[in-house]
Amino acid sequence: MVTLRQGNVSMQNKHLHEENRRSWNAVLDAHNSHKHDQAAFLRDGGSTLFPEEIGLLGDITARTLVHLQCNAGQDSLSLAARGALVTGVDISDTAIDFARQLSVDSGIPAAFHRADVYDWLAATAAGQERFDIVFSSYGAVVWLSDIGTWARGIAQVLTPGGRFVLVEFHPFASMFDWDWHLDQSYSYFGAGRPNSFEHGIGDYVAMSGSALAPSGFLEGVQDFSNPHPGHEFQWPVSEVMQALIDAGLRLRSFSEYPYSNGGKLWRDMREEPGGRMFPPESLPSLPLMYSLVAEKAV
Repeated sequence: MVTLRQGNVSMQNKHLHEENRRSWNAVLDAHNSHKHDQAAFLRDGGSTLFPEEIGLLGDITARTLVHLQCNAGQDSLSLAARGALVTGVDISDTAIDFARQLSVDSGIPAAFHRADVYDWLAATAAGQERFDIVFSSYGAVVWLSDIGTWARGIAQVLTPGGRFVLVEFHPFASMFDWDWHLDQSYSYFGAGRPNSFEHGIGDYVAMSGSALAPSGFLEGVQDFSNPHPGHEFQWPVSEVMQALIDAGLRLRSFSEYPYSNGGKLWRDMREEPGGRMFPPESLPSLPLMYSLVAEKAV
C-alpha cells in the first residue's frame, strides 16, 4: 500500500490534522468564555506563564522567539511582555483570530500565523527567517503525527546557538482515565498511531477553574460538547528526546515533575499554590509533567 505524502507528512495524517483544527475551532470560544477580561489582565502586567517555563527560558529580552502551537496567544503575549520578539503559530483559525485581537486590545505586540505546524516549519526553513528560541508547552506534543519531521523543522528554524524549550504534560499520565484507572485504549509506546475520540477537545478550562483563568474565572459556556472528533498521538519521552538528538540538537537539560501546571485533568486532583495539580493522596507520586532544553550548535 502506497501512502501519499504532502511534504514529509502523510496525507492521512494531514486529514487528521484538519479534523483537529475543526475541533479546536469549536472549543476555543468555550475556553475563553471562562476567562475574565484577559486584555486588561495582560495590559496591567498579568501573566499566564508558570515558574517552570520562566526559569527555563531565562532572560528573553530582545530575543526572537517562536511559540509553536500557541493556542489563543495568552502565553505568547506573556512572553512578549517579558521582552521577547514573539511569533505565534497555531492550526486553529479561532485561536489565531483571538490572539491577534488580544494583542491589539492588550497593547502587547506579537505576530500570529494560522498554519499547520508542519507547513509553517517547512515554509520557514525554506526562507531566511530564523529564531533564537523555539518554545512549546502544555499539550502540544500529543497533536504531532510525525515526531521526526517536527524535530528536524525545529532545528532548521533555529539560529546557531539557539535553543528549543519544551514544558509538557508527561505521556505516562495519558494512560490514566478520569478515575485514575489504566485506560486500555492507550499504549505508552504509541508508535505514532492516532488515538481518536468522537467528541474532540473538551472544555478543560471549565474543569480546571481559576488555575487556567488567572484573569478571573467565569462560569461561561455550560456543558460544552464538541461536534468534531479529535486525534491524539502518543509519543514516549524517549522518542521526543531522540528525535531532537537525531535532528542535530544537543540536550542541555531534562526534568520530570510530580505535578501538572494548571490543568485539573483527572478526578480529585489536589491543587497546591501556583496552580500545581497533584494526584489524590491515595496514589503514589507520579510523573505528570516534564521539561527539556535542547541547543543547536554554533
